Amino acid sequence: MRGIANASSPEVFVLLGFSARPSLEPVLFMLVSVFYVVSIVGNSIIILVSCMDVRLHTPMYFFLTNLSFLDTSLTTSIVPQLLVNLWGPQKTISYGGCVVQLYISHWLGATVSVLAVVSYDRYAAICRPLHYSVIMHPQFCMGLAFASWLGGLITSMVGSTLTMLLPLCGNNQIDHFLCEMPLIMQLACVDTSLNEIEMYLASFIFVVLPLSLILISYGHITAVLKIRSAEGRRKAIKTCSSHGAVVSLFYGSIIFMYLQPAKSNSREQGKFIAPFYTVVTPMLNPLIYTLRNKDVKRALSSILLENCYGFAG
Repeated sequence: MRGIANASSPEVFVLLGFSARPSLEPVLFMLVSVFYVVSIVGNSIIILVSCMDVRLHTPMYFFLTNLSFLDTSLTTSIVPQLLVNLWGPQKTISYGGCVVQLYISHWLGATVSVLAVVSYDRYAAICRPLHYSVIMHPQFCMGLAFASWLGGLITSMVGSTLTMLLPLCGNNQIDHFLCEMPLIMQLACVDTSLNEIEMYLASFIFVVLPLSLILISYGHITAVLKIRSAEGRRKAIKTCSSHGAVVSLFYGSIIFMYLQPAKSNSREQGKFIAPFYTVVTPMLNPLIYTLRNKDVKRALSSILLENCYGFAG
């Protein structure tokens, strides 16, 4: 009976987070709060402007709207619990809450492969401009977006279910600020080889492959723009370096978390790496991909002027 009880699911999990460094928690609380607000505002602006301005009803902004909605949902599934964890002594999350967070964050995290779709769209627009409208026709764009969301959902259902079916060893303390698959595996009192194989396979499909496609796309874009002119070279460096920095930050931190043995001690460093793909990159994406864009600035100005004049009239 004792063995069964020890293997049963706990009623709550204790998210240790940054409790070992209490002086760091108020600073992180302020930083995360600011990043979260900027992320929500920036991504909401992109969604609003892309929907309201017909000039932005193009494949690129369709995919960027998907990315903005994805970033908003991902941060919202994680940051509120993180802020509660940082604010006071309450470090627990219910078993049900942990399950929901695991499924949703894993689904949305895998769906960020839509970044690869964005890079392919830019490749088609710059490297094959004469065929762009044929390649990126509406049905194909809808299919790519649907495949990204469905693929993320499937891998989350499989991976998260396999993880939550693991019998635990009575230890309900997770050395992290969120319920993440590798950390829950560490609590299991059985062999997790099958779970690790599934995690590595999913990571290859949804992390390594999209990253490779992004790098190949930007490689072709850089080559084409360099050939055209000196202005093209400057544009290539500016565009690809900023996009590449965000992509490297996002995928690099995920690779650190998921492409190493589940029992690895270096996973303890994961709580310092995870904010980069859960908080920082969702804030940077709208700034890097869209808000600096002249079309978006023009559309936003037009909407604000119309509303101001409408209100004045």
